Amino acid sequence: MARGPSYKVPRKRRLLGKTNYYMRYKLLKRHKHIVLVIRKTNKYVIAQFIYPTAIGDFTLVAAHSRELVKLFGWKAGTKNTPAAYLVGLLAGLRARKMGIKYAIPYIGLHRPVKGSKIFAVIKGVLDAGVEVPVDREMLPDDNRIKGVTIAEYAKMLSEQNPDKFRRQFSALLAQGFDPRNMVEHFEQVKNLILQVYSNIPESKEAENVIEQLPR
Repeated sequence: MARGPSYKVPRKRRLLGKTNYYMRYKLLKRHKHIVLVIRKTNKYVIAQFIYPTAIGDFTLVAAHSRELVKLFGWKAGTKNTPAAYLVGLLAGLRARKMGIKYAIPYIGLHRPVKGSKIFAVIKGVLDAGVEVPVDREMLPDDNRIKGVTIAEYAKMLSEQNPDKFRRQFSALLAQGFDPRNMVEHFEQVKNLILQVYSNIPESKEAENVIEQLPR
């Protein structure tokens, strides 16, 4: 541990790995932009559209991977790449209906790894119609988004090592979901999300809310 008269104890949220204060300072200097905040835990993926101010962040709209289970019947896990994409799609559609068309991504202290869940969320937001500045080469391909790689691995494992298949996918199997059906299930839930939000008209709710917030 660093010591000495010049050592400064990092802020609490920096120690917890939640806030990149340098990036937050840059965001506050450009506070006129809405920010897409992406977070992931050991169990869930969260996406929030926030408006940062000097006194705190104001959440305009959000989506949580638990909602995929409760609202849309998602059975394939709440922390994998397909779930991350669906969270981004759900958050993006909600944002679009509120009148949000552009957001700057903020991933905190997560490493920007090509094809990761962080970029799966961004891909979902983009597909929802919200513009996010990002290098398209960092986005996961369609096979990862749809869960093709998961389904193929589960099929291979079930044929070559059934015991390992049951152990590795025990949580999903206990819920009555066969991971070999990942792609079909993904498409069903994605279409349901799109269907629900297709009938909701766009508004200027986000713009009206921002006008009332402190500068």
